[in-house]
Amino acid sequence: MGKKREVFLVDDHPIICEALEQLINQEDDLHVCGHARDAVTAFKAVQSHKPDLAVVDISLQGKSGIELISELNTYSPEIHLLALSMYFDPLIVDRAMRAGAMGYVSKNEVTEVIVKAIRRVIRGQIYLSHDMSERLLNNLYGKNQHSEYVRIENLSHRELEIFRLIARGIGPREIADTLHISIKTVAAHREHIKKKLRLKTSRALQSYALQWLELSC
Repeated sequence: MGKKREVFLVDDHPIICEALEQLINQEDDLHVCGHARDAVTAFKAVQSHKPDLAVVDISLQGKSGIELISELNTYSPEIHLLALSMYFDPLIVDRAMRAGAMGYVSKNEVTEVIVKAIRRVIRGQIYLSHDMSERLLNNLYGKNQHSEYVRIENLSHRELEIFRLIARGIGPREIADTLHISIKTVAAHREHIKKKLRLKTSRALQSYALQWLELSC
């Protein structure tokens, strides 16, 4: 038996992180060497541990997972990166991959799929499920691409996360709890989003976000 490949986990949900660790450690060729709950701690720990692969949750406290992926890709390009998320949005997948992730997998996938994604990315190969690849190509480059895409592209990673949550009808308090930020911060982001999308009211923002969600699905 050869040396096990080291995996570092970045997820701010302890239960999910523990489940992933147990899942990975059951494999003969994989071992979790550490974990972190936020981007700042994760960046330092990954620099120290130098794992073969870091699995990064997109939604983290403080800096987003996409920002962390970008930083790790810049300062530790030898470490392979796999993005993890509870949701699928073609624009977010595109951003994660452009930031440096070599794969994107949903937390809702079955055990075998997550392990398959980990192994594939560790080998230096791209991993996207067939359905995810098809939807990504259709939404970004096919006939489903719409004229408002450029405006959405102007949103920051955090603003895009909040925009996606608004589209799902989630209120400011729940958004704050989900992203571990204050309601004032959520309100500030909402104002920035409205300005970038040229929307005047919260109702207009909700309607616009819902339309985007329908086009992305």
